[in-house]
Amino acid sequence: MRSARLVLSLGLLTVLLAGCAPRMIGPGPAIMPPSMAAETFTMPDGAALPLRAWPAQGAPRAIILGLHGFGDTANNAFARASQAFTAAGVAFYAYDQRGFGGAPHRGVWPGVEALVQDATRAARLIRERNPGLPLYLMGESMGGAVALAAAASADPPPVEGIILVAPAVEGRASMSWLSRGLLDFAAHTVPLLEIRNSAPGFSPTDDEEAMRGWGRDPLTYKEVRVDAVFGLVGLMDAAVAAAPHVRSRLLVLYGAEDRIIDPGPVRALLRALPDPAAQRGAYYPKGYHMLLRDRNRASVAQDVLAWMADPAAALPSGADRAAQAWLAQAQ
Repeated sequence: MRSARLVLSLGLLTVLLAGCAPRMIGPGPAIMPPSMAAETFTMPDGAALPLRAWPAQGAPRAIILGLHGFGDTANNAFARASQAFTAAGVAFYAYDQRGFGGAPHRGVWPGVEALVQDATRAARLIRERNPGLPLYLMGESMGGAVALAAAASADPPPVEGIILVAPAVEGRASMSWLSRGLLDFAAHTVPLLEIRNSAPGFSPTDDEEAMRGWGRDPLTYKEVRVDAVFGLVGLMDAAVAAAPHVRSRLLVLYGAEDRIIDPGPVRALLRALPDPAAQRGAYYPKGYHMLLRDRNRASVAQDVLAWMADPAAALPSGADRAAQAWLAQAQ
């Protein structure tokens, strides 16, 4: 009798846990070809992803497609940084990714495959609209993880190079067993529980106005669901696994004051990249997580522009030499 009650209890527990599984809303069935309008990327399932475009001043010489970070929006992530690029003749596009900003199903994780496919399709649409212009993919934080996973996929985006700004590569391998266990347990028991998308004691940027802008934007995540964090960690796992298979030209930017992504996983990423001649790091001793929103963002943007013009040339700020010294310190 006791064993029967145990079996029944385990069965009920299994049903309850199954009912509390992490939720994901991925793309629906394809009903149309992807398209690009002035303010929208429309994906094959009809999902409309809000698009921001900052045209180059004068005749454009290149284009950047930006992928924002977790809980952010295209406008928040890149409006300030875009000014340095457009002034140099580089057009800048960015869109709200699924589950974020004004895109469908805000707050619900869309899945790694959906994010990767959207990035590749958006890049192809821009390429078709602007034949002959060099196209670069820039991913900040979570957007960097999407860019890495896309670059190593069977259908990579058609770009000349990829810029990773404080890439989110802090997957399960870099988490403690306790953190992994707590996340897995919470995601399968209280997946809809919302937690604050911030922490006291540090800031992701040294520009207070940029932080106020993030706080005032009604579309940024002020609270985040546990199952969305679970999905983010899965994306970071995919990015870490992708790194050794990336063949694109790559520039990885990281700041010493970053308190969101630990330095260890970023060092591991740089060491895992297969082509040191084409894939470089840039380290900013006074840089924060949101490097392109920091007060020093103009210098960071100039480094990116210099790398786009000549991937083998030294960066104007010396951040490439700083990265080499930073990597050597931990060997």
